[in-house]
Amino acid sequence: MTNYLWIFWAILGAVLVVAEIFTTGFVLLWFGIGALAAGLAGLLGVHSIIAQFLIFAIVSIALTAASRTIFVNYFSREKSGGDLKTGVEGLPGKIGTVVSSSRGPLHEGAVKVFGSTWTAYPAAGEEPLEAGDRVEVDRIQGASIYVKRIEAGRDWRGKELNS
Repeated sequence: MTNYLWIFWAILGAVLVVAEIFTTGFVLLWFGIGALAAGLAGLLGVHSIIAQFLIFAIVSIALTAASRTIFVNYFSREKSGGDLKTGVEGLPGKIGTVVSSSRGPLHEGAVKVFGSTWTAYPAAGEEPLEAGDRVEVDRIQGASIYVKRIEAGRDWRGKELNS
């Protein structure tokens, strides 16, 4: 029986590799490769069920751990250590245009930054917002942004214009 155990591992490996196509976890692939490694060991003469299971477990766990480490390092960045900021974190320092002048006691207006319109308030010490003003996002608080006016020589990316 143990001479043909490699067939079980090969079938299990194939099933797990195919099942990976239908899942999003990217884990079954490694267990499928582990099963195929155990099947290869069985085919090459390792007839002990315990040895084949250990090969399966070691290969599967090693590949899973290695892939998790690689993916975490490649796809994620610490907020303090990475220079890539997206979404709301990337707004401070960006240039926008006032689309709705200040109104009310808090001088609430609207500013368009990268195609999205935000409820905006003038930063501390700034005058009320006027439609058409070029502003820079100073900070974010909740779903609102606080902005300050900028000189006319900067574009929407905050770079100096060559005029």
